[in-house]
Amino acid sequence: MKKKLPVGIQSFEVIRTENYYYVDKTHFVKKLVDEGKYFFLSRPRRFGKSLFLDTLRQAFLAKKELFHGLYLENHWDWSTRYPVIYISFGSGVHKNLKELRITIEEILKDHEKFYQIFLTYPSLKGRFKELIETLSQKYNQKVVVLIDEYDKPILDNIENKETAIEIREELKNFYSVLKDADPYLKFVFITGVTKFSKVSLFSGLNNLEDITISPSFATICGYTQGEFERVFADRLEGVDLEEVRYWYNGYSWLGEPVYNPFDILLFLREKIFRPYWFETGTPTFLIKLIIERRLLVPTLENLELGDEVIESFDVDRIYPEALLFQTGYLTIKNVKKKRALLKYQLSWPNFEVKLSFNNYLLNTFVDLIEKEKNLDQVYLALERKDFDRVRDAFKSFFASIPHDWYRKTELYQYEGFYASVFYAYFAALGVEVKAEDATSHGRLDMAVMFEGRCYFFEFKVVELEEEGKALKQLKERRYFEKYHSKCKEIYLIGVEFSKKERNIVGFEWEEVVY
Repeated sequence: MKKKLPVGIQSFEVIRTENYYYVDKTHFVKKLVDEGKYFFLSRPRRFGKSLFLDTLRQAFLAKKELFHGLYLENHWDWSTRYPVIYISFGSGVHKNLKELRITIEEILKDHEKFYQIFLTYPSLKGRFKELIETLSQKYNQKVVVLIDEYDKPILDNIENKETAIEIREELKNFYSVLKDADPYLKFVFITGVTKFSKVSLFSGLNNLEDITISPSFATICGYTQGEFERVFADRLEGVDLEEVRYWYNGYSWLGEPVYNPFDILLFLREKIFRPYWFETGTPTFLIKLIIERRLLVPTLENLELGDEVIESFDVDRIYPEALLFQTGYLTIKNVKKKRALLKYQLSWPNFEVKLSFNNYLLNTFVDLIEKEKNLDQVYLALERKDFDRVRDAFKSFFASIPHDWYRKTELYQYEGFYASVFYAYFAALGVEVKAEDATSHGRLDMAVMFEGRCYFFEFKVVELEEEGKALKQLKERRYFEKYHSKCKEIYLIGVEFSKKERNIVGFEWEEVVY
């Protein structure tokens, strides 16, 4: 009977022995090589990009023994071995241009040692070109170039625009070698988190095929539901598969949705639902960008973007919506055509991200302990249908935001800020919340579903609207009619804010009897 060791991950380190669990993605290696020569893939952190690159490397190095039992074992020419240049910027942080140049220098020297060659050109760009040509001549084969985390040096400095641009230009110069080296190249694969425009970093490399949102490569990284249930079957006894799906599945790039491998492997080890992936990185810059751009957080529940936004990113042209998608905090839920253009509908990929992102957002506004106390108060108030307690908890939250924070952002002047806080609270509690929900009577600001009861919110700023209008609008427009079949009880809550007071000044509620 085959021995099963602790769960591994979707990596070549895992699939090199039959004693380990593995998810076989090697058919994508064959597909890529059959269909093209230059490829680019963007995926969020910890999604297996580096591990897939290692699989490519071992295949081109003709390490057949590592592919025993896998698709590629019988679908690859193992008689030919190619020289492989493997460049990764994933380790450490590059604080400036000098550190980036040192890293490139070290990468080139490592290849010199490994292949026992000597590079003479003085510039980094020149030595990269020399490395490709020398390896091709030495082994009488075309060269494979694999570049991992191509954008990380830029992202390391994303809050320092001047340094980020310097590093971008250095990398652009370095990567430009690939265009003229075409006669010496067999295959090129580039990965990263963000998708910079070709003009920014890959000028002239017109044949670079972006497979980021290609349906046929949608599951190249991550686990599908079928892979998860089949490969880890003997570890799923007593596991609620629907709960796992709710927490962790849902990342989509125009194909079947997938799990982040990091989440699944830690969950199977601990058997506790936690935000494993989210905890490995904090979206500090994204939160700052959302606040600066006054992005209405509830709209992230159902955001619509065109190609020009979703597929572009640059240091001097940053769209928070595009960055949220590329970094994995939003994913594609649907795509449709409008005016001959594609429109992508984005939302949270799963419960982990929705819960954790909104919880982190609240931490930006107030002290952690104060936030947790208010969260407990709101949850208890929902359980008891105690609307006075709901009001008091939110008033306490707004009152605890430091004055200096208001002064710097001026967000208190916008209705969207207050709605965002309410949304973030309910999302962080883990209750079902929908924002900007379309009905036949218009758009409802917010719906909260909790234990069979439905709470409908309308938000107004009294300096912009007449007092008392929030509840009146809820009653007149009868948004709640859409929810009759879902709710045992329905409550309408009108919340009014004052820019002057920077807090709630009106809180009315009424139960709907039908």
